[in-house]
Amino acid sequence: MNTLIIAILSFIGFIVAYHTYGKWLARKIFGLDAQATVPSQELRDDVDYVPTKKEVIFGHHFTSIAGTGPIVGPAIAVFWGWLPALLWVVLGSVFIGAVHDFGALVVSLRNRGQSVGEVAGRMIGPRAKFLFLFVLFMGLTIVLAIFGLVIALIFSYYPESVLSVWVEIPLAVAIGIWIYRRGGNILIPSIVALGIMYIGMAVGAYLLPIDLSQWFGIPLLGKTYLNVVVIWTLVLFVYCFIASVLPVWTLLQPRDFINSHELVLALLLLVLGLAVAGFTGRADLTASAPAIASDIPPDAPPIWPFLFITIACGAVSGFHCMVSSGTSSKQVASEGDAQYVGYGAMLLEGGLAVIVILACCAGIGMGIFNRTGTGANYTFQPIVKADSATPVTNHDAWKARYAIKTETSADGTTTVVSGWASHGLKAKVSAFVDGGGNFLASLGIPLKMG
Repeated sequence: MNTLIIAILSFIGFIVAYHTYGKWLARKIFGLDAQATVPSQELRDDVDYVPTKKEVIFGHHFTSIAGTGPIVGPAIAVFWGWLPALLWVVLGSVFIGAVHDFGALVVSLRNRGQSVGEVAGRMIGPRAKFLFLFVLFMGLTIVLAIFGLVIALIFSYYPESVLSVWVEIPLAVAIGIWIYRRGGNILIPSIVALGIMYIGMAVGAYLLPIDLSQWFGIPLLGKTYLNVVVIWTLVLFVYCFIASVLPVWTLLQPRDFINSHELVLALLLLVLGLAVAGFTGRADLTASAPAIASDIPPDAPPIWPFLFITIACGAVSGFHCMVSSGTSSKQVASEGDAQYVGYGAMLLEGGLAVIVILACCAGIGMGIFNRTGTGANYTFQPIVKADSATPVTNHDAWKARYAIKTETSADGTTTVVSGWASHGLKAKVSAFVDGGGNFLASLGIPLKMG
């Protein structure tokens, strides 16, 4: 029940913040004017500058900022305990992250849709422009590298996830043409596309997982560049280039609108699963993970300041200014939509990060699994205790997933001997996959589909 209460209080906090602090910022600080001319109208070219309904641009903005960051960061940060991570996500997103995204969007809206670097150059000077653009370039390079690597690892370790992702691309292109060339409605086609994606997910899980390692006999990882992770990373980079040079209405907008449906539906299902598991007592946050961890491995960095570095997306991320000023400001149709897009999307990302924290703690406490078998014949087998053959649950499951090992000396003193270095990226991703899968399993959804 404590898991459910924490989730409810967090989401109520986000809703209250949007309707109080967010509206105060919009009215008193930024002075939004719905009648003001915005770049998407003034500079419309139907390539980058395209006036867009706020629901569509919200979907684009949200899915652009809510990539793997709000999953990987919180999945790592609960290592120090769930309470610091939760407080930073809730307070950080309300008072820092959402304000940053909102502000960057408004500044760009009032400067012809220019990026932060271009605005700095015009207001401060050429040197400031160069420095800002250099920092943005380096930041974007790092973001692309990390996000590309994480998605490549997910494709490699969970090949059943591949098909539904790539099926979405032709669907998005078709929807873009339908809307902007034929004047069609976006809602119904995007819902149909979402249904096709879920069919693709089932096909990938039960019939056709795209496992390059099994198909072509190449290693998953290794010292050679010819391995599955590197190949997927390069494929994703090629896709990023193609998507970035096409008109936004061709792929980015419709794809992100479909993705927003998928993310919101997944969030709703996770919340419902969390509610069922929490109400029945199966998901117990306090029994699964420490509020503030005392079993910190000697090789782990200190919580200060690394908590605030580890959870960026989900609390506050400078990368988001590149989305606000790079693409979103060129598509917002009215200045009055800026709060909905800039402030609201960041709060929803904070909600996603809260669910990740709960999944990586209470969800993991419901049980952990080993994947066995290859191709479409894989199964998830629960990890059991060696002495009793009963499933590992609660704090034992959390310690096992986060590789926290202890030794007890002759005098009874317990010392943590490992955990941080041995908890690799795969383990971090699988923590959310296992925990989220357990929440969905509470609704009767098979682990293969979760």
